[in-house]
Amino acid sequence: MPRFAANLSMMYVEHAFPDRFAAAAADGFTAVEYLFPYAYPADRLRGLLDANGLRQVLFNAPPGDFESGERGVASLPGREAEFRGGFRRALDYADTLECPRVHVMAGILPPGADRADRLTVYRGNLTWAAEQARGRGVDVLIEPINQRDMPGYLLSLQDDAHRIVEEIGASNLKVQLDLYHCQITEGDVTVRLRSDLPTGRVGHLQIAGVPDRHEPDSGELAIGYLFGVIDDTGFDGWVGCEYHPAAATSAGLGWLRTAGG
Repeated sequence: MPRFAANLSMMYVEHAFPDRFAAAAADGFTAVEYLFPYAYPADRLRGLLDANGLRQVLFNAPPGDFESGERGVASLPGREAEFRGGFRRALDYADTLECPRVHVMAGILPPGADRADRLTVYRGNLTWAAEQARGRGVDVLIEPINQRDMPGYLLSLQDDAHRIVEEIGASNLKVQLDLYHCQITEGDVTVRLRSDLPTGRVGHLQIAGVPDRHEPDSGELAIGYLFGVIDDTGFDGWVGCEYHPAAATSAGLGWLRTAGG
């Protein structure tokens, strides 16, 4: 079965954030991910990981003004210096947390903006980020996100993400494949897993139930079957559990016990 990482931004929200590490470990998780670490000193987060026997497997680079609706600055013209400063900060956190992956959010394409121009900025920033991250042992991830949850997001299609990765050609630039977003946008998840995982271009998976983003065994995805498909491809990375529990987090982990996690 795949290796699962609890997403502490969405799971265990019945606890204060620092207490979520212990709650995840008590439920048998050995790894965690979350959106952003920057509200806490890196050394404190390192201590929480160590105290609970956990590995950090993913977090996001600074996204701009998230509270005001920004969802990344990597494609925004004129903000290259901001992106680079934020990414350097992310790499410093990655060093302390021994985290091998940083997700770079692309940003929102406003009405009337030129998509080709934004993609040019995006590719330039990703090329630079991959170069910076390579010497630190970090993979840079890009993730297609569905337009229902994040209207206007620059990157929504798996093929577009893979094309960018291929064009840039950096060995440490990879795709973050979220089965929830993929199902909403494109469907055909089984074929996508079978075609994309063997390429080596997918660096991380995420799961949630569709359409409500609750436990992965809720809704229209046959998650147990998909775990078997993932195993059949030989994928040995982590699967992030990026979902909103329908009630208390621990009570909804029957799917994890069934999966043998």
